[in-house]
Amino acid sequence: MQLANKKAYKVDLTKLHSTCEANYARFIRLFPEYQISNKKEFKVGFARVLIEVVERCRYTTIFRVLQHGCDSKWIGGLNVEVRLYHDANMAEVGMFQSQRRIEGRYKYPNQRMFQQDEKSQQNGFLADWLEHCLHRGISLAPLPILTGKSGD
Repeated sequence: MQLANKKAYKVDLTKLHSTCEANYARFIRLFPEYQISNKKEFKVGFARVLIEVVERCRYTTIFRVLQHGCDSKWIGGLNVEVRLYHDANMAEVGMFQSQRRIEGRYKYPNQRMFQQDEKSQQNGFLADWLEHCLHRGISLAPLPILTGKSGD
């Protein structure tokens, strides 16, 4: 068997930190008013997205991200907890589809059938999802009308 020759998975911290830093910037662009508002709602295609502030601390804000109303054969309902670390300008997945405490790496195979790089994959998914929302999201709130006059 060739399993004995297989190298152990090592977490690529540079890539993970880069993804988390970029996710922080994406999240702030998607919900810039998070400091004065506890929720944001918008549509992406047929799906409705709700982002709610769950907890505010001095250096960390925890959000719940819910998506529903899209085709269940792709993702169905999405339920993710995202932690923004303001002192480090990083965002990471804290809970994904009700699964808490994802380790940085797993032995494979394992009882829960997590991939070796489960945490990296979840943060990578968040990156793709945030980009999709930034490019395809439609606000449910009325937007102000710009008059084009300078000084307004």
